[in-house]
Amino acid sequence: MLTRNCLSLLLWVLFDGGLLTPLHPQPQQNLEAEPRENVVQVPGRRSSAQRVKRGWVWNQFFVLEEYMGSEPQYVGKLHSDLDKGVGTVKYTLSGDGAGTVFTIDETTGDIHAIRSLDREEKPFYTLRAQAVDVDTKKPLEPESEFIIKVQDINDNEPKFLDGPYVASVPEMSPVGAYVLQVKATDADDPTYGNSARVVYSILQGQPYFSIDPKTGVIRTALPNMDREVKEQYQVLIQAKDMGGQLGGLAGTTTVNITLTDVNDNPPRFPKSIFHLKVPESSHVGSAIGRIRAVDPDFGQNAEIEYNIVPGDGGNLFDITTDENTQEGVIKLKKPLDFETKKAYTFKVEASNLHLDHRFHSVGPFKDTATVKINVLDMDEPPVFSKPTYTMEVYEDTPVGTIIGAVTAQDLDAGSSSVRYFIDWKNDVDNYFTIDATEGTIATNELLDRESTAQYNFSIIASKVSNPLLTSKVNVIINVLDVNEFPPEISVPYETSVCENAKPGQVIQTVTAADKDLSPAGQRFSFRLSAEASNKPNFTVHDYRNNTAGIETRRNGYNRRQQELYFLPVVIEDSSYPVQSSTNTMTIRVCRCDSDGTILSCNVEAIFLPVGLSTGALIAILLCIVILLVIVVLYVALRRQKKKDTLMTSKEDIRDNVIHYDDEGGGEEDTQAFDIGALRNPKVIEDNKIRRDIKPDTLRFPRQRPPVEDNTDIRNFINQRLQENDVDPTAPPYDSLATYAYEGNGSVAESLSSIDSLTTEADQDYDYLNDWGPRFKILADMFGEEESYNPDKVT
Repeated sequence: MLTRNCLSLLLWVLFDGGLLTPLHPQPQQNLEAEPRENVVQVPGRRSSAQRVKRGWVWNQFFVLEEYMGSEPQYVGKLHSDLDKGVGTVKYTLSGDGAGTVFTIDETTGDIHAIRSLDREEKPFYTLRAQAVDVDTKKPLEPESEFIIKVQDINDNEPKFLDGPYVASVPEMSPVGAYVLQVKATDADDPTYGNSARVVYSILQGQPYFSIDPKTGVIRTALPNMDREVKEQYQVLIQAKDMGGQLGGLAGTTTVNITLTDVNDNPPRFPKSIFHLKVPESSHVGSAIGRIRAVDPDFGQNAEIEYNIVPGDGGNLFDITTDENTQEGVIKLKKPLDFETKKAYTFKVEASNLHLDHRFHSVGPFKDTATVKINVLDMDEPPVFSKPTYTMEVYEDTPVGTIIGAVTAQDLDAGSSSVRYFIDWKNDVDNYFTIDATEGTIATNELLDRESTAQYNFSIIASKVSNPLLTSKVNVIINVLDVNEFPPEISVPYETSVCENAKPGQVIQTVTAADKDLSPAGQRFSFRLSAEASNKPNFTVHDYRNNTAGIETRRNGYNRRQQELYFLPVVIEDSSYPVQSSTNTMTIRVCRCDSDGTILSCNVEAIFLPVGLSTGALIAILLCIVILLVIVVLYVALRRQKKKDTLMTSKEDIRDNVIHYDDEGGGEEDTQAFDIGALRNPKVIEDNKIRRDIKPDTLRFPRQRPPVEDNTDIRNFINQRLQENDVDPTAPPYDSLATYAYEGNGSVAESLSSIDSLTTEADQDYDYLNDWGPRFKILADMFGEEESYNPDKVT
């Protein structure tokens, strides 16, 4: 401590030209200094414009971490050029840890650390110092910022943050094969000293593995490590700081290393010969034994494939691999027979499915063993000489006739007698019997092929010495046909012929059917019977393909003379004995058109005397119906004309304008219309209820504003409007009402002679000439009448 204070005082003397110089003993390479210039005003001694050059200012201090001394740890000293040592300058400290971690002597500027510091917690502190006048409390110069760094000591051991580790490496790997890289972390300062310099070593796991001291890479140290010998290894790794020197701190971790399997071992049979005993009654496809080859490898490297080496007896057996146990399962491909062969010998080969080419030099990855199978004799049921028996018998064969036999044998060493019996299932089986000793089958009833053409039943054979041992065989008996039924016509027995038929015309093609069944197929022949062959009406033409045609022999037939003809047709078959039958066909004479289409085949008893046909009757009835329809329509139209022309139905009439072309009959025609309205506009007809529309709700009359002129027209229109407004039968939509009133006050007055006070002779029509060209024709007409009037005085 004394040396440190003396060095601080020496630095203060050397750099006295500076205004504020922090002093601290430290290695030269870690000090940072910078030249500064500042303007300082000293009253009475220097002008305000004079510059004072500052000396080198140290901006870093160092303090040891984990300081355990009884006194506060001295950090450094601050000094200002303006401090003359008379107590007029006060030093202040602010920033990180000021007052709590670091303190400053206000008079001397000495800085102390008042508690122990940890670099791993905070590596440096940034503080600001200032010199202040004690009297005026004003700063003598600007603040100066500096850093206090915590100097590291080796107080943290290396740590494996990812440990413990798990790794694997293939077995039989060469020396130096990569396994894993471990890494330890030291919290100490790596830039200062060797506190964070870590060295790796193996404490446990040699001589199998090695580790690189600097990188922490673990590699194999021994060749050909075998998983089948040892699979798991636990390696203890140490990481030590200070470069592994004495006094350094250390940390350890565990690495669990597993040797993974490779296919470096072939399968081996534990013995060279396997003995199996198999009963001769074993079923085909059943497993009769298991063998196993041992492979010390693991997983797919231990998968084994078994094969039977071609040789003696190998074709009777098959072998597959059980995926769960890797055993070879021997199965039976064909049935065994102790009496035929009592033992079988063959070889089985076991080999790996997945080979590794790196280990081919070790040898072939397969092994061979011999399998010997001894067949055991079993008490077996009798065996039939055939799997199925088929027999034939003619129908109507006498009862008791033997139609065949079945044979069964006991193939065991001590041969036993066999007994036969039918496996009765239904009454059909009662048609046959079997001899229990000989196995002969005979009929028990008369057989009819047309009833049942084939019989199918089973026969059981059992050993006399052991009746429980039985075997069964299927027997099929086909019943052969005997020609006992004559053929018959297979089409309807009735046909027709036209009255206008020509000779040689085919009216029907017939075929035949026979209940008998010939194995070669039936052949039928057709002909007329002897009594019909002499008649000249019809004949039969045999086409020799089991069909025949009925042909006409006359030129036309008359229904009135003979309506029906009966034609006997003889049909023979080709079986033995020959069977034939006579089939009578009915031929009806019908009326046909020129194309041969049948029109009628029935006799019209009512109209036959007058010669009327059915078509004529239908035409007459149709004419009567048409006349009735015309009369009905005419009566309906006449009734329709009697109804009102304006409203003929209950249909709605919307905005209809009715136009009439009737000009009227002149003044003498008083029936065409009511001229009272034209003669006197004040005459109003009584309200009449409309007949075309159902009365609706009464509507109130609408008020219209009065019109100043044309009073008579206004009154007339208002009257008509009021009539429509109060009319309960008026339609609820707009309609056009036309009024023929000409009005009063016309310059020409009324052109009509109706309601005139003077006679025609008193009228002067000269004013019509003043009305223009439109009234020229009218003026000429009345002017001519006036000129011929003898009573007019000129």
